[in-house]
Amino acid sequence: MVPPPCNGGGGPRSGGGGAGACAILTACPYCGVGCGVSATPEGRAATVQGDPDHPANHGRLCSKGSALGATTGLQGRLLYPEIHGRRATWTEATALVARRFSETIARHGPDSVGFYVSGQLLTEDYYAANKLMKGFIGSGNIDTNSRLCMASAVVAHKLAFGADLVPGCYEDLDLADLVVFSGHNAAWTHPVLFRRLEAARVRGQRHVVIDPRRTDTAEGADLHLALAPQTDVRLWNGLLADLIRRGAVDRGYVAAHVAGFAEVEAELARADQSPGAVAADCGVPLADLEAFFRLFAETPRTVSLFSMGANQSAQGVAKGSAILNVHLATGRIGKPGACPFSITGQPNAMGGRETGGMATTLAGHMDFDEASRARVQRFWGAPRMAAGPGLKAVDMFEAVADGRIKALWVMATNPAVSLPDATRVREAMAACPFVVVSDCMAETDTLKFAHVKLPALAWGEKDGTVTNSERRITRQRRLFAPPGEARADWRIVADVARGMGFGDGFGWRAPAQVFREWARLSAYENGLEAPTRRVLNLGPLSGITLDAYDALEPVQWPVTAGGGTARLFADGRFQTPDGRAQMVPVAARGPAQATDAAFPLALNTGRVRDHWHTLTRTGLAADLCRHAPEPYVEIHPDDAGPLGVAEGRLTRVQTTQGEAVVVAKLSDRQRPGSIFMPLHWSEAYAPAGRANPLVAKSRDARSGQPEFKHTPARVRPYRETWRGFFLAREAWSAPKGLDLVWRRIPQGACQLHEFAGRGDQAERDALRKALVRGAAPDALRFEDPAAGGVREAFVDGHRLDRVLFLTATGRLPPRDWLAEMFGSDALGAEDRAALLIGRPAGGAVETGPVVCACRNVRASLIASAIAGGAASLEAVGAATTAGTVCGSCRPEITRLLAAAAAAPKEVLHAA
Repeated sequence: MVPPPCNGGGGPRSGGGGAGACAILTACPYCGVGCGVSATPEGRAATVQGDPDHPANHGRLCSKGSALGATTGLQGRLLYPEIHGRRATWTEATALVARRFSETIARHGPDSVGFYVSGQLLTEDYYAANKLMKGFIGSGNIDTNSRLCMASAVVAHKLAFGADLVPGCYEDLDLADLVVFSGHNAAWTHPVLFRRLEAARVRGQRHVVIDPRRTDTAEGADLHLALAPQTDVRLWNGLLADLIRRGAVDRGYVAAHVAGFAEVEAELARADQSPGAVAADCGVPLADLEAFFRLFAETPRTVSLFSMGANQSAQGVAKGSAILNVHLATGRIGKPGACPFSITGQPNAMGGRETGGMATTLAGHMDFDEASRARVQRFWGAPRMAAGPGLKAVDMFEAVADGRIKALWVMATNPAVSLPDATRVREAMAACPFVVVSDCMAETDTLKFAHVKLPALAWGEKDGTVTNSERRITRQRRLFAPPGEARADWRIVADVARGMGFGDGFGWRAPAQVFREWARLSAYENGLEAPTRRVLNLGPLSGITLDAYDALEPVQWPVTAGGGTARLFADGRFQTPDGRAQMVPVAARGPAQATDAAFPLALNTGRVRDHWHTLTRTGLAADLCRHAPEPYVEIHPDDAGPLGVAEGRLTRVQTTQGEAVVVAKLSDRQRPGSIFMPLHWSEAYAPAGRANPLVAKSRDARSGQPEFKHTPARVRPYRETWRGFFLAREAWSAPKGLDLVWRRIPQGACQLHEFAGRGDQAERDALRKALVRGAAPDALRFEDPAAGGVREAFVDGHRLDRVLFLTATGRLPPRDWLAEMFGSDALGAEDRAALLIGRPAGGAVETGPVVCACRNVRASLIASAIAGGAASLEAVGAATTAGTVCGSCRPEITRLLAAAAAAPKEVLHAA
């Protein structure tokens, strides 16, 4: 049962916490679903549950949100400002940042500096940073890592609706009779929404998944169109042409509310839009394509969900426009259960889009036209407004590389890992004269390049607002007092602004004051009719008091005197000069970089179920590291076999940008000719397993969004000569001077380090020497010269200190039982013997992948339960507890059930 929330007015709800504190209502810091969280602080930890009254999640949380309480400790935190590696005061640090930015601007102009910010910032942080850069520095050079996930949807919305407006709401997912997932693996990336959609399927809702991979979302869908990479536009154009042939276009709606239909129809006529031609080009069976066309035509209440799989493309805007065209032509917008729905990737991507965190817009969904610039400048009393858009993310780091940007400030993100062609990004930051990084963690790949490090607040310490994918604003409230000298990002920005001489514009003392100013700007000169009418309007909140801000309930913009607004365009009015939506002709094109004989495979990157971005938060929760413990490449068996790539073996993945070495996963869920790699791993966890150094810099010409879904690649076996693992209580880095494949996997009481090399005994000896240096003196050692094997354990008193296993030809034992021994306060004689033998005393060790992260349930246990008679999700849950918490693992359990049910038939057929 969730404890009741504290009342406002200075209690823990508005910040504080501690022993005996009651539940604090806040928001999850992960994906764009924007789940409400009920958190009870307990020292520096917290008990976390879903907020049953929050309309975004109704009490549900995914595996990541459920594990938030394990990520709030101070291990690895940046707690004090640093200048060139030495501790500094805030006064000294902000004065230096202000002086260096001011000097750079004076010598080289305002465009010689840049801010790269993040969807992890709160709306108040975003607003402050945007105001400083665009209104006081006078440059558009502020962009966000949301450029990497949502920029194409933003441009498609603006082209169609006149502004970046998401028309739907989550209630539409409940009401829809058909949901189309276009490049959206909701089961992994937005699992709480997927649970909602699973419930809707019980009453008959149908699901169609458009994705080259047979993801968990596709696995249970009514129809999966495993289209060839980069044929999305061809598919959606073909659908629209088919709807026209069937007479399924809403001609009345188009005549009253839509422009551009004739131009789109003319574009469609330039290509063969017959189902056979479309199916052939998309690489899908004709019968499946026709089934999709028919289902869409016959289902008025249709929601089309599109996310990174559509956006992260050099054709991202075209893909978004093609989806919007279909909905506008059929009038499936602004109606319950019918809308195109862009699902954001980050918790506050929307807040950044609203407040001008992107280089291409001003705050309040205003553009750089003369009237909007003048309006924002008047409101801010700004000394010099940016004359036009600034540099988008990839372009910004190109400008850092070639010296146009000489001072860079990175806030709450890790571009050294997350940007495409990441090696080039590192080189750029290394050469930049002045780099400032604000972050909550002390060590990230990006912080290595910082001249000044500024400690920021983390989740549980922040206080402000975020906006989710359905335009719902939620308060993120702090659970703990700021640790060390960490500060809110908006305050850090304001301190620097004052140091630059802009104190009059940045005199806020609390986040409520920042929010109030932002709400006033959204309503400033916001008329009732075009051209001054802006849908984004928080006017009724512009006078919000501190107490009212503390108690603010979730609300969807535009906010009216009567409250929030669930869905947009119900009246058929759009934010365009004539009030009509605009259909945009788009042509199907091939990929920006085609595969060839040298690089015959298409590399697609994305997320795993239980991790988030670059592991700076989820890497702190050992349970989240069990389902996908290390970086991998997923490849179809037909592609792997001729290349000599085997299941579970280390494999090289190469592109023209770089290479990685990861574990191979052979799967027929991967489309032949394509491979998939997760994006999460950084130098701290897997230096050789980073995906984004492989990704090409191709990007959409209009949105600037990079192409993460198609980079020509090749694979081949790594062919290691020896392997090993090392367990220690603290994290270790790979010793310098050794060419190793190294990855770290957090465990409950220790850190597991896996490694492999292609050297000889001298390489193994050098590694061993580095790892045992300074170890506890009580050592247990066993050598197996025939296998080139060594087993060593070091005991400090009665506690295990370190364990090292190496082998050239032998097998390595399971790691879990060894990791669990680190949690023991005293090792007995039996334990010491097990360490030397290489296996625990007693029964067999449970092995196999973890399916349920919440309950740490392995596939082997689920298989045993199924063999014992558990024939449904509910029965498996009752027998093993798997799938009974967040439900993220339910699609995988369903797959195991289906495989078990099919097995006897296969045996019978073979007989």
